[in-house]
Amino acid sequence: MYKKAHAIIETLAPLHVGASAGEETGNLNLIFRDQFTQTGIVPGSSIRGRFRADMRGDKEADEQYWYGHEAVAGQKDGGTTEANVKFEYASIVWLPVFCPGQPVVWVTCPRLLRRYQQIHYPKVEDRPAVPAPYTAATSLIGKPLGTGKPVLFFNLGFLEIQHSVDPESLRAWIPPGSSIIPENIVVVHDNDIAMIHDMALYRQSRVKLSNTEKKVDGSAFFNVEALPEGTILVFPIALKETGWQPFGVDEASQATVASEELYFGGLESIGFGRCNVTLQGEY
Repeated sequence: MYKKAHAIIETLAPLHVGASAGEETGNLNLIFRDQFTQTGIVPGSSIRGRFRADMRGDKEADEQYWYGHEAVAGQKDGGTTEANVKFEYASIVWLPVFCPGQPVVWVTCPRLLRRYQQIHYPKVEDRPAVPAPYTAATSLIGKPLGTGKPVLFFNLGFLEIQHSVDPESLRAWIPPGSSIIPENIVVVHDNDIAMIHDMALYRQSRVKLSNTEKKVDGSAFFNVEALPEGTILVFPIALKETGWQPFGVDEASQATVASEELYFGGLESIGFGRCNVTLQGEY
C-alpha cells in the first residue's frame, strides 16, 4: 500500500516545459499539453528529474534510495532499482487570464477541478461538489451589458457568468497557501478552456544573433510559449514509506521543510521556470 501525498506548484516566472529551444526558422517551442483539455502540463519525468537533481548534491545515497539506482554497465539487469517515490504529471488548477479594463481572473474548468478534487480530497465523503460551468463569486467585478449578469471581456470576446455563488463556497477549490482570492476565480466549460488557455499563455519572440556582431544571424527567428506567472498546478505523489525529505529539515525546529523554490523546464538562464512547490499529505 502506497502512502499518498501531493504537491502544489505556483509559478513565480513563466514556465516552459516542452520543445527545447532551437534555431529552426519559424520554430514555435510549444509546451506539453494534456490530450483532452489541451492545457499545459509538467510531465512526471520532468518533476522526478528536478527532485533527483536537487537531492544529488549532498545526499547521493538518499537520491538512489528514493528515486532508484541508475543503470550501471556490467551489472545484472543494469544495476537499476525501483524508486520509492513515484510522480504523476502536474495539471493546471487555476490559470491567470488578463481581462482588459478588469481585474485579472483565474480560470479553470470542471475536468481540471475533478482531477484536483481526487488528488486533494482522497476521501470521497470530503469532496466538495464541482461547480457548474460559467460559475463565479457574486462579488466578481464584471462588465454590465444589460443582461443582468456579469460579463467578462477577454481578448477574444465576451464570457457571461451564468451562476453567481457565495465566495466562501469556492474557497475549497483554492489550494492552501495560494494568494488567489475567491472573488477572482471563474469556472468555464470544458469546451472553452483550450481557447482561453492559448490566449493566456506567455509568449516571447527570440532571434539568434551573429557571433561577431549584434545583428540577426540570417533568418533564425523563433518563438517560445510558457505558462504565465501565477499559474497553479497540482501533481500526485505515491511513496512506499514516509520519511522523504526532499527539501531537508529546518535547523531551528527540526521539522521537515514542506515548501521550496525549484526550477522546472528549460530556459532558466533567461528567467523561465522558477516555481514554489508545496508538499502536502503523507510524506
